[in-house]
Formats: sequence, C-alpha cells, structure tokens
Amino acid sequence: MYDIATRKHALALLGDGRSLNSVSKETGISRAAIRSWLIRIEPLPRLNQSAPCSGPADETAYAYLLGLYLGDGCISDHPRGGHQLRIACDNGWPGLIEQCRAAILAVRPTDKVYVLQREGCVAVTSYGRHWTCLFPQHAPGRKHERRIALEPWQQEIVDAHPWEFIRGLIHSDGCRITNWTVRNGKRYEYPRYFFTNKSDDIRKLCTDTLAKVGVQWTILARGSDPLNVSIARKESVALMDAHVGPKY
Repeated sequence: MYDIATRKHALALLGDGRSLNSVSKETGISRAAIRSWLIRIEPLPRLNQSAPCSGPADETAYAYLLGLYLGDGCISDHPRGGHQLRIACDNGWPGLIEQCRAAILAVRPTDKVYVLQREGCVAVTSYGRHWTCLFPQHAPGRKHERRIALEPWQQEIVDAHPWEFIRGLIHSDGCRITNWTVRNGKRYEYPRYFFTNKSDDIRKLCTDTLAKVGVQWTILARGSDPLNVSIARKESVALMDAHVGPKY
C-alpha cells in the first residue's frame, strides 16, 4: 500500500509534464497504479476491511515462489484495491511458466492466476490482498537499489526448504550451461550453473543458501561489478543437477 505522500509525489511528477513511463521507472510504481490515482488518490475504503493477512498455504511452494519473486517478480497496486503479483517468465520455458503458476496456486489457493502474453515473455499474474504481507521485500524502487533482507519467518521457510528456494532463484535469474576449454589440443566440455543478479543482498541470500546445502560457488565479475554466482565444481554441479536441473 502506497501512502498519500507517495501518491501525491507521483502525480506531481506527472503534473510537471513527465510521461507515465518515466514516472513509473523513477518511482518503481506501476503505470496502472499511477493511472488509477488520477481518478482517485485515496485508498478505497474496503481495503481497510480486508481479512487479516495469513501465511502461505504451502511453505514448500512458497520457498520456490520467493526465489522467483526475488529474481523476476514485482508487486503493484491494483486499481480495484489489493495488489497484483507478477512474475516475468521467458516464452522459451513452458515448464517454468507452469511451475510458477502452480506455485502461486499452492501458496494462495483462493486467488486466481492469469498467464498474460507480453512481447518475448509472459507475465504470470495473481490479484489478491495479501501479496505485500507474503513478500514484505516489496517497496518502491528497484530491488538492487535498496536493501533486501528476509523476515525471520521467511528465513525459517528457506532453511526448511533450501533447494526449492535455490531452484526458484535459478529459474528466475540463473541458468545451466555447457562450458568448454581446450587443453593440449583437445576440447573438453563441462556443465556449469550461473546465478546473475545486480543486488548484492539477493546474491548473498543465494550464496548463503548454497553453502548450507554443500554447494561450492565463486563470484565472477562483469567488468567491475560482481554480478555472477558461478557453480562449476563437479560435485557441486552434480548436487545442483539432482535438486534443480536446467530450465525447460
């Protein structure tokens, strides 16, 4: 829920001649939410009468969904009140799209899930009143530009279901590839996992969890930015293959 001051600030930027797109990018607030404030800036009264927030119905599915959210998810205000959870998924991974949809339904069985086609990707979307409670990391601005930390109850779920959390992270911002090198004139190929994210906090959540399940990792920089978590040791790749596997 955005407070009145935040709403007024966004509308003031529009009043200064800024485009809806530029205001949305600067504030991290969806265009739909800003557009709805042009009609009504005050929260709808029925929001104050919503049921108390409840925890995830399925903690295993939640650990996976949390990984997806930290990688490619966002939450925005809905014009009718409540919020929309959106997870962006590449068109090339139909299995991932279905797993994402199933995880949302398992976490919130009473909420509907929609798969909306976008250019080059789909947005797996669900409307509800409890998404900001379930993902308290939601806030204005990009994730890598603000602090990201798990609440104690979230950390307990991740500790209980570490592989599901890791799978969600890899399925959102990770991949399994085949590297190759030439030694003594002979080509050698070997599998490797990567997790790439601009947020230092999210990368640390990934590496801390990998360490707890016995996976060895290294950080590879892109230029001066340490963006990539690399998993290349044979034993660690075997663990990842057994519990995560490639996208499909």
